[in-house]
Amino acid sequence: MTTDEIKNAVEKALEEIRPFLISDGGDISLIAIEDDKHVKVRLEGACTSCTLNFSTLKAGVETTIKKYVPQIETVENIA
Repeated sequence: MTTDEIKNAVEKALEEIRPFLISDGGDISLIAIEDDKHVKVRLEGACTSCTLNFSTLKAGVETTIKKYVPQIETVENIA
């Protein structure tokens, strides 16, 4: 995949999980993709203070992104 294809696929993954975050008062933004393997996102709204945001990041966001782009190794929340 090219860098643009990876970015588009990551954006599609975020669009898939965004409705769940919004329903809980949160949201997510793509900040950067480094070396086509490391994704940086920002959890927003209610997600910033939620005690389950690490679980959401790993079980929800990271899993969904890797479904679209298996070569992604890490997904990190940038506060």
